[in-house]
Amino acid sequence: MSEVEILPIRHFLAALEYATSDIEQFNKGSIQGMVAELVAVRERGGRLFLIGVGGSAANCSHAAADFRTLCGIEAYAFENVANITALTNDQGWGWAYAFWLKAGQLKSTDLLYVMSVGGGTKQYSANLIAAMNYAQGLQTPIIGVAGRDGGALSVMATACVVVPEPTDKALITPITESMQAVIWHLLVSHPALKRAKTAWEGK
Repeated sequence: MSEVEILPIRHFLAALEYATSDIEQFNKGSIQGMVAELVAVRERGGRLFLIGVGGSAANCSHAAADFRTLCGIEAYAFENVANITALTNDQGWGWAYAFWLKAGQLKSTDLLYVMSVGGGTKQYSANLIAAMNYAQGLQTPIIGVAGRDGGALSVMATACVVVPEPTDKALITPITESMQAVIWHLLVSHPALKRAKTAWEGK
């Protein structure tokens, strides 16, 4: 077997081994805190707003559909391209999410769910920080999943799962974004949250 064939196998095995140990290291209290906030927002008739950048934004879009369909929570992700480009053009990328939340009339009874690999840093995610500051000003609770050291998100959130940083720094983004998906799927299938059956169960 050539070196070209061997290296990918080692890479995959290392990534899968880390992902497995990563799940074992999750702060279970933080996950339960996220469940509690999601149950609470549904009970009080609030809405769920999800924000992220790049791959995290795509995860937010998928998660919003799951929370709405499976859990009966009114959920929204920042995914309308006309809205995104208009707010970015008019308000600047750094304020786009905050103005989206403002236009959506975010209230203290709602919930903000943030997904971020960097966890919200001024250098890369000033837009997420501005949105979280806006939410805090309204006393809207925040939950989320962050990578690396957690950044602003881990400090500002009521409940935040910080994905432990892998030894191989090249895996930070793929591992974190993968774990974002693992966590929201666990949330929408949690007995306290799930209300509708998924299509493939019992097939």
